[in-house]
Amino acid sequence: MSVLENKKVIIIGDRDGIPGPAIEECVRTVDGAEVIFSSTECFV
Repeated sequence: MSVLENKKVIIIGDRDGIPGPAIEECVRTVDGAEVIFSSTECFV
């Protein structure tokens, strides 16, 4: 059982760290997890 199972997920990635689409691909492997927003931001 996963913490993200059957949850809606908002992803905010970091341009110099882990980008949003990379996190999104990982979340998509969890059954029932739904990505409702994914973005990569630049925190300067």
